[in-house]
Amino acid sequence: MVKLVFCLRRLTRLSRPEFQRYWRETHGPLVARHAELLRIRRYVQTHALDTPQNDALRASRGTTEPYDGFAELWWDHFDDLGAALATPEGRAASQALYEDEQRFIDLARSSLVLCEEHPIVTR
Repeated sequence: MVKLVFCLRRLTRLSRPEFQRYWRETHGPLVARHAELLRIRRYVQTHALDTPQNDALRASRGTTEPYDGFAELWWDHFDDLGAALATPEGRAASQALYEDEQRFIDLARSSLVLCEEHPIVTR
């Protein structure tokens, strides 16, 4: 399996609850509608918690400003992603997601990467 991990920072004009609500209630269903066309096998949103423990964890490691959440998308094979984007319909679906992302994600301060999982502990 191949996974895309998208580390998200919200637009500064949005509060954390506004960002999370839009992401979950508007963008999430949009991804779900295009999932089959884009050959997405699985999609998970991980919303950062607003808790002092996160500040303490960052301080203990000297890390940078926090992300507001993480999106994970899985494909069976790397070629599935390419094949989905090779069609006009796939490109249109990808464009629709990108246009919606601009409504709530600060793309210049976010990051994404294609990767491969190597499970170490599974229970």
